[in-house]
Amino acid sequence: MKTIGMIGGMSWESSQIYYQRANQLIKEKLGGLHSAKVILLSVDFAEIAALQSAGQWDKAGKIMAQAAYSLQLAGADLMILCTNTMHKLSAEIEAKIQIPFLHIADATAAAIKTAGIKKIALLGTKFTMEQDFYRGRLANMHQLEVITPSETGRNKVHDIIYQELCQGIVKESSRQEYTAIINQLIEQGAEGVILGCTEITMLIQQQDVAIPIFDTTELHIRYAIHTACAEVATTLDK
Repeated sequence: MKTIGMIGGMSWESSQIYYQRANQLIKEKLGGLHSAKVILLSVDFAEIAALQSAGQWDKAGKIMAQAAYSLQLAGADLMILCTNTMHKLSAEIEAKIQIPFLHIADATAAAIKTAGIKKIALLGTKFTMEQDFYRGRLANMHQLEVITPSETGRNKVHDIIYQELCQGIVKESSRQEYTAIINQLIEQGAEGVILGCTEITMLIQQQDVAIPIFDTTELHIRYAIHTACAEVATTLDK
């Protein structure tokens, strides 16, 4: 079994899901007392969020790259970044390390294509929904048609993530707002929806919507576990 390096803390609520699911999946796969070989480096999210808001991505990139390098030195065999938004800085991370970096969008796209879906809705932070680093990768590398909410909808989705979910707050009213936004995207032809922020799964589950959801947290960690166990991760089947 290979050792997974995890860059976490953005937020810690979602990072604990990564750690928990990694161990659950290893136990399901190997049984007995087996657990995942993980090295977790958790950053201070307040510092990162401030840099995001100020548009100081170069400084954030240096923090991410140094975190990745530290994990490599500590013995990680492969790397995952436990957040969608900070994949904006994946190039900075990959330039700093010599071990495989498993991109969350690639894990997600594999599952979407396996499901035969072509037109996909994307929810996440405004950075993820509006900038090309994520939706562009889905479109250009994986030939998926990606749609996002209206500007008002994007603002609502973003604010709920940062003001509630990243602080461990889950409100029924916010769940209803998210489902209403997803229903609007269904009317626009969405065949599925990417929960493109690792916190959204705290709020939305499959039973809440009429189209397939793609939980990036679950898909990403499954991809990592398949790779860590030296399996060919061409699908993300259970």
